[in-house]
Amino acid sequence: MRRSLLVTAAAAISMVLLAMLVPMAILVRSYALEDRLARAALEVQAVETVVSGQDKGAVAAYVDRLNDADEHAQVTVLYPDGEGVGPQPGEDAKVLDARNTGRARVDDVAGGSQILVPVSRGGNSALPEQTPVIRVVVDEPGLRSVVGVAWGLLALLALALLAGSLVVVDRLGRSFVDPIRQLAQHTQSLGRPGSAAPLPAVEGPPEVQELAGAVRRLVGRIELLLARERESVADLSHRLRTPVTALRLRVEAVADPDLRERLGSDLDALQATVDEIVREARRSEREGLDPRTDAVAVIADGVRHWEPLAEDQGRSFTLDLATSGPLLRTSRADLEAMVDVLLDNAFSHTADTDAVRITLTATDEQVELVVEDAGPGLPPGLDATGRGASGAGSTGLGLSIAARTAEESGGYVTTGSSDMGGARVAITLRTA
Repeated sequence: MRRSLLVTAAAAISMVLLAMLVPMAILVRSYALEDRLARAALEVQAVETVVSGQDKGAVAAYVDRLNDADEHAQVTVLYPDGEGVGPQPGEDAKVLDARNTGRARVDDVAGGSQILVPVSRGGNSALPEQTPVIRVVVDEPGLRSVVGVAWGLLALLALALLAGSLVVVDRLGRSFVDPIRQLAQHTQSLGRPGSAAPLPAVEGPPEVQELAGAVRRLVGRIELLLARERESVADLSHRLRTPVTALRLRVEAVADPDLRERLGSDLDALQATVDEIVREARRSEREGLDPRTDAVAVIADGVRHWEPLAEDQGRSFTLDLATSGPLLRTSRADLEAMVDVLLDNAFSHTADTDAVRITLTATDEQVELVVEDAGPGLPPGLDATGRGASGAGSTGLGLSIAARTAEESGGYVTTGSSDMGGARVAITLRTA
């Protein structure tokens, strides 16, 4: 936003400066040319006096001195007999017009302007065919003249105005951007463990302060709802504990041992389900709403827990694990459950002698876990990540849980055949 504001302001200010300074530059050039024409007019008066009372030799000497002294204005005297004294002796229609009408004129020529002044020498020289014409060609001012200096000063003035305006615009933009950035940093930290600090006072325009107030109210409302949810879950745990205990006592009183064992198993499953619900409800309190986990370390530890089982079975268990990687927006519990699901599938659906190979790679942007085995592989056409889909008589929830963990980090799961002859499951976890 700040950069866009600066670019927009620079474009607008540049157009205004061009609209103002270009006419000024043209005006400066015109004034410089008029100044040269004024000085040339004074030289014409002096030359006119010499031409009217001196011969051609004296006029030629005087004209040479003038032309040597002023390189920007060249004087030429054109006599009626076709001879000329000066650097440009040729005549044209404009010279003839000035001689015949007896009127001075100023015309634009290539590279500047020229002044034509007919000179009356008295007596018969009043006739047009006897009238000499003084021509003064004035060069147009270039960059090496005072015009160049003026244009340079105008350019410096434009740069100073542009820089000063951008400084003012940048300070104005910072008054908007800095409070919004402060607000964004606070909202991004919400939900992380240890980030319960309230939003500090936000300075800036009224609209930004109003937004900060709305965020404070929203955060307060969310915290209140989470606190009520945790209290409800805690109440549920306490309320269920008494009836479950009563049921367990009654089950112990059942005379049939088989029925007593089945009912006890059902109560154990019910108790485990209730405990899992309570743990999941309190998960945000333990991990925060935005957990960050060293995925490589967690996955590597989880994989090594299965090494003793592979040794007991006499199974080949090959590991190629990265040593470091980025933090992922995934909880430690989800990563551990994902590893257990993948390895449990590999161990449960293959023979004890089938090899298992695990590869863990990491970059700055993602972590990839690949589990391969030498078992029978996945059934053709099976969507192993689909919830409830299984090719081996199980519930089909394992890979769907792993897929959910991957998707929550912006990743995905791919399945296929391994070069070992069995199944290949690859899970990609992303940092964003």
